[in-house]
Amino acid sequence: MTPNRWPVVLALFAAGACAQEEQGSTYRPVGDMADLMNGVVEPAADVIWDAVGVIVDAEGEHQLAPQTEEDWLALRSAAYTVAESGNLLMMPERALDQGAWVTMSQSLNEMGQRAVEATDARNLDAIFDVGAEIYYVCTNCHSTYAIETLRPNDSRTN
Repeated sequence: MTPNRWPVVLALFAAGACAQEEQGSTYRPVGDMADLMNGVVEPAADVIWDAVGVIVDAEGEHQLAPQTEEDWLALRSAAYTVAESGNLLMMPERALDQGAWVTMSQSLNEMGQRAVEATDARNLDAIFDVGAEIYYVCTNCHSTYAIETLRPNDSRTN
């Protein structure tokens, strides 16, 4: 491209960008934040948290681990849901700020990706560890943006 065409290309690019900005986002959130958390993020995280571990009761120790191919597929699906939930939380209509909110949403995305990798490797220790990391991300976010969810019976937070 010759140098004298650059101003025309830049002008067209700028015009296209402005037109897209004026049209607004093409994203259309269906639920509010509570719907997203209660209907998507938490159920998926619960699958990961409940997949691997040890339960100790009066009868002894019971190891938790996926037993069937369906269990592994459900775990993998939950891991992808957690990963993509980070993206959903960063949508312009949902992001509460461009600082800590985005950082924590990106962390949720990253932890979900790690959960997918751990599931694909069928690495129980890695699944357990990434479950803990997801818990830390969620707790950190809730302690910043939704303290009442951590202490629902505390009248000071409601």
